[in-house]
Amino acid sequence: MSKPTFDAATTEKLEAAAFRALVAHLRERTDVQNIDLMNLAGFCRNCLSRWYREAAEGMGLTLADAEAREIVYGMPYKEWQAKYQMPASGEAAQTFKSTPGH
Repeated sequence: MSKPTFDAATTEKLEAAAFRALVAHLRERTDVQNIDLMNLAGFCRNCLSRWYREAAEGMGLTLADAEAREIVYGMPYKEWQAKYQMPASGEAAQTFKSTPGH
């Protein structure tokens, strides 16, 4: 099976839809901590918001980190932290420290 070929506009729409689905999924899964995402996948909600901000900057748009995080988290980051962030387990923290690139 070969990879389907779409025109640029269709590809962009599909990528945007996939991004929105990922963000919606992460907003629903508040039980999944960022450190766990980092340890398992090498990225977290903060990385996603940074990539969003960097994409905006690449288009000549100004977007603060806090604004990009609110787009990804669906609320101000400090509010999300207060509601959902749990202290990292010793094991998760050790894995994070020992993983190259963190």
